[in-house]
Amino acid sequence: MTDSSSPRRPGEPALAALGLSAPAPAPADTSPHAFPDGGTWRTEIPSVEGPEALAVVLKESSRLDVPIHRISQGSGVWMLSDTEIVEMAEATAERDIELCLFTGPRGTWDTGASVRTDSHGAGLRARGHDAVAGCVEDAVRATELGVKCLLVADEGVLWTLHRAREQGVIPRDTTLKVSALIGPVNPASYAVFERLGADSLNVPSDLTLAHLTEIRRVSAAPMDLYVEAPDDLGGYVRMYEIAELIRRGAPLYLKFGLAKAPGIYPYGGHLRDLTLDTARERVRRGRLALDLLARHGADGGMSPLGSRLPGTLDRFSLTVPAPLDATDKD
Repeated sequence: MTDSSSPRRPGEPALAALGLSAPAPAPADTSPHAFPDGGTWRTEIPSVEGPEALAVVLKESSRLDVPIHRISQGSGVWMLSDTEIVEMAEATAERDIELCLFTGPRGTWDTGASVRTDSHGAGLRARGHDAVAGCVEDAVRATELGVKCLLVADEGVLWTLHRAREQGVIPRDTTLKVSALIGPVNPASYAVFERLGADSLNVPSDLTLAHLTEIRRVSAAPMDLYVEAPDDLGGYVRMYEIAELIRRGAPLYLKFGLAKAPGIYPYGGHLRDLTLDTARERVRRGRLALDLLARHGADGGMSPLGSRLPGTLDRFSLTVPAPLDATDKD
C-alpha cells in the first residue's frame, strides 16, 4: 500500500507537459467520513450465487491476491437450501469475509405486471403483506444459519428488519444493505434510508462525483458503488475514477460487477457455466481496479480484512403507533 493523501491523477504528467493539467482537487470535496476501523474503502464481489461460485471466487482471489471484505448474492435466500447457506456461511467465516444474501420476493418475480411497464410501476419492491412476510422469513432463516448481512430492496422491509434486529428477533449485529435496485439518488433520500436502518447503501453507478459530495455532507453511512455495473444497471465502467470516488464517497465499498454479461438471476444449474465464468471474471476485474489504484498511488486507506461493521449511524425512533381498531372512526 502507498500513501493515498496526494495520488497521481490519470494521465497527469503527460497532460501537464502539454499544458493540459486539470484543476487541483477542491479540499472541501473530500469526504470527512471513514469506516470505524479508520479505512476509507472496502471491496465486494457481487452475484456469487451459491457454494460452487463462492469456491471459484475464493480460489481466484487467492490466486490474484484480491482482498475481499464482502461477498453478496442476488438470487435470494429462498433460492438456496439450508445446506448451501451453511456451506457459504462457513466458507466465508473461515476467510473472515462478510456474506450478504438477498431477502425475499421482489417486483420482477411477483404477479404484478406494473413493474414491466414503461413506468416500472412500484419497481422492485415487496408487494403486499405476503411479500414482506417472505422477506422476513428469509431473514430469520438465513441468520439462524449463520448469515450476518441481508440485502433488501424495499423501504418497508428495511424498517421491519431494523426493528426485528433491535428487538432481538434477528441477531443485533446483523447488517442491512440497500440494493442497487432501489438505490437512493439524492442526499435527502440517502439520509432517510440510513435512518430506516441501512448499514450500507448501493447508489446507482451514474451518480456524478458532485452527487457523492452532496450525500457526504448529510450522511456518514457506508456507500456501495459498482465500479463496473451490470448492463441492467447501466453497464457503466468507472475504473479511472476510483481514486476520486473514494475521496468523495468514503466510506465506500468498491463493487466489481461485470458489464456485457447475461443476467443470472434467479440462479440454477442451467446457468452453471456462465455463473462460474462470470464469478471468476469479477475477481479479475477487481485485480485490475486495485492495480490501477496502486499505479496512481491511491491504494492506501483500505480497511483491514475482516472489517464489517458500519459504525454509529443515525436512526429514526423505534416508537411505532398502535394499530387502529376496526371500530375506530376518523
